[in-house]
Amino acid sequence: MAEDIKREMTAILRELKDPRIDKMLTVVRTELSGDMSSCKIYVSSFDGIERAQESVKGLKSASGFIRRELFHRLKMRKSPELTFIADNSIERSAEISRKLSEL
Repeated sequence: MAEDIKREMTAILRELKDPRIDKMLTVVRTELSGDMSSCKIYVSSFDGIERAQESVKGLKSASGFIRRELFHRLKMRKSPELTFIADNSIERSAEISRKLSEL
């Protein structure tokens, strides 16, 4: 179910119109609790951790809409409480790749 949420979140991100949400925002991973009452969604941006943190603010304000969309798209019995967390894994992997290419 966590992978289904990740897939649908990626699609929902493309539909959001909030200017705070980066167009290059990526869902890195999702962690769904055992009882499916809460879900942590880790997002990362190509523009760095600051841009990802700004996007998290926009996602928090749109969390009601996102929850409703997930509920309808996945035909869930109940919609989990969503927590968005900024992650810098894309920025870090780009830095590692850049260092490897310099070698």
